[in-house]
Amino acid sequence: MNPKILLVTPPFTQLNTPYPATAYLKGFLKTLAIEATQADLGIEVILELFSSNGLKKIFEQAGLPNENWSQNAQRIYALRADYIKTIDAVVAFLQGKNPTLALQICQNYFLPEAARFSNLHELDGAFGSMGTQDKAKHLATLYLEDLADFVVEIVDANFGFSRYAEQLGRSAESFDEMHEALLAEPTYIDALLFDLLSRKTQTFTPDLVLVSVPFPGNLYAAFRLGQWFKKNYPKTKIALGGGFANTELRSLSEVRVFEFFDYVTLDDGELPVELLIRNLKSENPVYKRTFLLENARVVYKNDAPQADYKMSQVGTPDYSDLLLDQYISVIEVVNPMHKMWSDGRWNKLTMAHGCYWGKCTFCDISLDYIKIYEPVAARLIVDRIEELIAQTGETGFHFVDEAAPPALMREVAFEILRRGLTITWWTNIRFEKSFTADLCWLLKSSGCIAVSGGLEVASDRLLALIDKGVTVAQVAQVTRNFTQAGILVHAYLMYGYPTQTIQETVDSLEMVRQLFEAGIVQSGFWHRFAMTAHSPVGLHPEQFGVTPTTHPDGTFANNDLLFEDATNIDHDQFSFGLRKSLYNYMHGICLEEPLQNWFDIKIPRTTIAPNFIQKALDQNTEFKIKPQAKLIWLGTEPSIQIKTKSKKGHSWEVAQLTFHNRFHHFEILFEKEQGFWLADFLLQLVPEATPRLSLVNMQTSFEAQWEHFELFWFSKPMQQLRANGLLAV
Repeated sequence: MNPKILLVTPPFTQLNTPYPATAYLKGFLKTLAIEATQADLGIEVILELFSSNGLKKIFEQAGLPNENWSQNAQRIYALRADYIKTIDAVVAFLQGKNPTLALQICQNYFLPEAARFSNLHELDGAFGSMGTQDKAKHLATLYLEDLADFVVEIVDANFGFSRYAEQLGRSAESFDEMHEALLAEPTYIDALLFDLLSRKTQTFTPDLVLVSVPFPGNLYAAFRLGQWFKKNYPKTKIALGGGFANTELRSLSEVRVFEFFDYVTLDDGELPVELLIRNLKSENPVYKRTFLLENARVVYKNDAPQADYKMSQVGTPDYSDLLLDQYISVIEVVNPMHKMWSDGRWNKLTMAHGCYWGKCTFCDISLDYIKIYEPVAARLIVDRIEELIAQTGETGFHFVDEAAPPALMREVAFEILRRGLTITWWTNIRFEKSFTADLCWLLKSSGCIAVSGGLEVASDRLLALIDKGVTVAQVAQVTRNFTQAGILVHAYLMYGYPTQTIQETVDSLEMVRQLFEAGIVQSGFWHRFAMTAHSPVGLHPEQFGVTPTTHPDGTFANNDLLFEDATNIDHDQFSFGLRKSLYNYMHGICLEEPLQNWFDIKIPRTTIAPNFIQKALDQNTEFKIKPQAKLIWLGTEPSIQIKTKSKKGHSWEVAQLTFHNRFHHFEILFEKEQGFWLADFLLQLVPEATPRLSLVNMQTSFEAQWEHFELFWFSKPMQQLRANGLLAV
């Protein structure tokens, strides 16, 4: 009999779309003809909790209000009948099943309102151009957040929509606090999780449970899940893996972990998981990157002779079993780029394993998931896109790369256009100079709507220290190219990097202000620098002017390291001002506000020229086109009319090419023979044409009949054509 495999994501990750780890593994196991069942227990617990029956139980669990309750909790309790009455309709609306409810939600008196509704003065302005549906989603999100606040205050302090007991998983060198929490009575949310597991195992008792823990906020629930299986199904083997284990548990020696799990695996999960399944029936088990308990000691085994699977061999993610029509789209922040993380269903795919750059000094570049770079062929990526569309019915894709390679993005865009697919996609990138205006237009034409990338400290000195490989001016030019193509840009920002001065923090904020003022960045988020054990800063702190005050020698999690900076600056004093200013910039307001007004402390004046970003944008880069650049014509076939032109008694014939696109039509005049040649050559550049011709091919064809191709290429008629769909990438 074939073993029964259960793949599980524990609470909580995202509300709007499944975290892809179990789908990746299920798709891989499918290539081996191994059946597996998967479950996202996060969304399942949320749906149990936020239902009319769930809220009834919550309010019963809460008991009667007393003097220890906040006024907000008392208000929510007083309105409990309204919440119970409306919750099922609101959740259905957020699942996309009840769109007409938006009209009621946007009117007063339908949703009960508590503290989260207290700051709605910008709502009409923010959603005026976005429509009733998005405005209603935001209001419904506030409604759910009010209920979540009640749950946290009165019922279960560990609850959070996208994290659960996160503090127990963060920098937990010792397992003591986690172990103590696990020995305590289960919380209300724990009881919901246990009830779900009980129902699932009534008809399905797994031989092996594979638990993926991507974030610290999943860790506590993962251990509770393991605890439940150990108690109720002691013969079931349980393995823990995922992003948290890959970064935090690389030096695991804590015996008590194996009261809850049989195995902990590291890095790419395909081969370790395959071997765990094979080992269920093997008398001589072998392992790949796996911790287990032997003779009351934690041992690490990596004795399998097989090499890891290539990205081309792991199959297409398989989302079957998951409740794809029941995920909840929410809008926490009204910014159109920011909301993409929580709104809409996205199929998750990867263009390449690892990072093609792999140099950033704050990043865990010593670990395999970053270090080993392996791209997937563009045709295979688009094959997987088509498979997922057929499987899920969804045409939205989020490529979850560390940094998607520009050359591969180009080839994927070509292939999407060649097949005539209509999809919507976004990804994470580096703001490097390869993203020319033409490449950005190509990506837009293939369905790209947004990119996110690291600007980090927005200081050229610190960007060089980070080894980011970009400058602020270069970032400005690239983000301009994306924005002009209609692609939204999100910038990851960082403060508190080793040796960063107060002046550099202020100057970074000024750079960010100018980027938003220029309208070339639409969204951002400030992160406080964290030193990790596997980054160059963590491995060689003396080279970066920091002294670790903790060392990676705990028995449990060993990644985040506390440290002292040689500057002795308290960077936390900037947190509120940086985030408040950015929040306003994202809404397009207060861009003229002096930087000092964002801070309670005295800060120095910025040393950045007020036109720094504008000067960077004024630099002319349009002549920097490589001869090997590939050409594509995204327009229509032109109609040709022969016209006669006269000047000073001389007459000659010219070709007028008329082009129609989705928005307008335009005419371009060429010499008669060149006009016919160009119309014919454009037919060789359409998306479905193969092979893809380059600028050199065009030059060779042109110069077989005429001279001075450069003058022709940079002529006004050709520049007009290039502005309307002739791309060189």
